[in-house]
Amino acid sequence: MTEQPPSDWTAAEAGLWEAFRNGETYDLRAFPDRGDGAFLPTAEQDGRSGGPDSEDTEVDDPFSEHSWGPERTIRAEVIARLLLAGPSAQPGRVASLKLVGALISGRLTLAGADVTHYLELRWCRFTGKVLISEATAGTVRLVGCRLGRLEASRLTTTGDLHLARCRIDRGIRLTDARIGTDLLLNQTRLGHDGYGRAMAADGLSVSHDLEADRLEAHGELSLRSARVGGRLSLRGARLRGTADGYSLNAPRITVGHTLYLSGSNDSGWVNSSAVYGSGYGDAAVVSTSTTPFRSHGRVRISDGRFDSACLISDAEFHLGPDQDLSLNRIQTPELRFTCRTPPTGRVTLTRARVGNLVDAPGAWPAAAGVGLTGFTYESLRPAGTFTVQQRITWLENSLGEFQPEPYEQLAAALRRDGRDEDAREVQYAKQRRRRATLPLPGRLWGLLQDATVGYGYRPGRAALWLLVTWALGTLYFLGHHPAPLKADERPTWNPALFALSKVLPVVDLSQDGWNPDLAGQWVVAGLVISGWLLATTVVTSATRMLQRG
Repeated sequence: MTEQPPSDWTAAEAGLWEAFRNGETYDLRAFPDRGDGAFLPTAEQDGRSGGPDSEDTEVDDPFSEHSWGPERTIRAEVIARLLLAGPSAQPGRVASLKLVGALISGRLTLAGADVTHYLELRWCRFTGKVLISEATAGTVRLVGCRLGRLEASRLTTTGDLHLARCRIDRGIRLTDARIGTDLLLNQTRLGHDGYGRAMAADGLSVSHDLEADRLEAHGELSLRSARVGGRLSLRGARLRGTADGYSLNAPRITVGHTLYLSGSNDSGWVNSSAVYGSGYGDAAVVSTSTTPFRSHGRVRISDGRFDSACLISDAEFHLGPDQDLSLNRIQTPELRFTCRTPPTGRVTLTRARVGNLVDAPGAWPAAAGVGLTGFTYESLRPAGTFTVQQRITWLENSLGEFQPEPYEQLAAALRRDGRDEDAREVQYAKQRRRRATLPLPGRLWGLLQDATVGYGYRPGRAALWLLVTWALGTLYFLGHHPAPLKADERPTWNPALFALSKVLPVVDLSQDGWNPDLAGQWVVAGLVISGWLLATTVVTSATRMLQRG
């Protein structure tokens, strides 16, 4: 006997029964032949404008205020019945639930269920919550749907979870969920729950990629201790935290490939019905328009691990006076920080460890806006011109009281790149900054060292003072001829060579046979001491240059 739908089901629900048995798409739109690219849940419509048939289009728009009647209404309990105890498939078919353009009334409850059938809902409206917490499923696709709330904590899927282009007014809960392949939130708009969270996904695990390009979140995006096997993309997203709260809160997150907090190329989304992002890893095309990543509120991705890279470019961080972008203790082979405008609050990289640091001077906050305590990096790869003086300013803006480690780290990175001259500039800046912390005698001695030999990092200055000392000694002994050391010997007198033999005491210039008077002995002592100090500085600097490479 042929299976029949229950007698109390409406004609629309009976049609869904037959479509389910045949594995066919059941489309309840007024204009089913129209493409899927017409509707977006965000306030910005990506440049679309209404045409002559815009009113007709609104009839099928799940985000419009146009009412849908009983001919498009499916009760949530009907969907649950089909998924959990539905009829058998027609011979040669695979039963699946694929529904388009329906008004789903009531609360869809699948919590704790084992959903073995493929589920796809597109351009639907829900009047109640969707509850799939602790359920198991294959692939679940909700694309272009409007719903009040999605509860999916500890959900387990073997396939994708698609929530692209949706509008979810009271946010999503995905705590400890396990997604077998991809999680898509591209172009989705999220409101927040009673705790100010747009998405509560602490402990979430996604085996492949988590794409949230152009996501619009009004509330905290919480991904604490989440794990993403592939890339985590927030290109072109707009995140707005609640008052004094986090817009992105993702400490201890682990990403198997790359984190993207960057701009989104408009050409990939405008007038497109795509739900997947594209262009990952491609060089930015300057001529094309992009939508930047924007964040209003605190951002925390401290203690995160990004196995390929952490890319923060074409991004705007609107932070309050006491708010920061926390990258503390992150680990990644490459950190790219090339924002077009610097964040308005602090950026902290305390004890972070990166391989390549790719940055630009205009991307960092000024005036104590960067925290670099314990920050280590292997090499510097500036995205544009970044002079050593700009780099020193960047470093010193990050320091409150004097700390030698950031200077040593910067100098070491410059030496690894073969930039020894720049490394000496950094060491020189370190000594000058250190001098300000010393007591008065130490500061005076430091000023003398700076003026004479540049703390040993200005060999040219030391050589000049060496010449000045020689010249002064020569002038003195031109007018103060010393007596011979032995009365019966009278060597040839040369005041220039005599002064030079004292300035360079290790050199024998045959001027040792003279005995200066008391004043001359003090002059000789000054020449010898000055010569040792200045010559040692020059020789040390020459040795450094010979040891390059």
